[in-house]
Amino acid sequence: MGIVEILGVAGSLSLLAGWRLYLTVLATGIAMHFGWLPLPEHLQALQVFANPWVLGVAAAGTVAEFLADKIAWVDSAWDGSHSIIRPLGGALLALALVDASDPAWQVVAFLLGGGGALLSHGAKATTRAVINVSPEPYSNAVVSTGEDIATGGLLALAIAFPPLAIAIALLMAIAAVIVIIALRRLLRNIKAGMKKMLAADPSPAPDLPPPA
Repeated sequence: MGIVEILGVAGSLSLLAGWRLYLTVLATGIAMHFGWLPLPEHLQALQVFANPWVLGVAAAGTVAEFLADKIAWVDSAWDGSHSIIRPLGGALLALALVDASDPAWQVVAFLLGGGGALLSHGAKATTRAVINVSPEPYSNAVVSTGEDIATGGLLALAIAFPPLAIAIALLMAIAAVIVIIALRRLLRNIKAGMKKMLAADPSPAPDLPPPA
């Protein structure tokens, strides 16, 4: 892979780590184990992702994340506990894909990888916070399943077709920014509407006893 393909794969994996960190690590390890993700000579150390212990831990994390993500409010607690883990994991994934002999590129990859994972994590967590307000119990599971399918499909595309990875990374970053802006406006409008309702509907005065 050339530098463009490496940066594209690194960006895609980092952004997807903000959604599903353990699934991203698991898929990357499996791809390396079977040779689906060819690595340049200077990246052969990444074969550690194909280590059976790493794959086992990533698989266990994937199952736990899959189950936690389907239950309203549990997913929000899970997202909250991963607010540091996902960006750090995305940064380390991006860092691992860059030539260790070039410190400048490593710093750039670390910052962009962490920022990308934080961006996609923020979009996911904010979306779930809005969905959890819904009284019906199924929307969270439906959205979560859609994220599972999208993550798996985008991972497969990025690994199978590295030249497409840069386009995937750019589209995911743009989509995350749009989602965050739209949800912030929606939450602001909901808050303003609730204030208007409370202001227009004051509590009725208590009934006074009739005069003697």
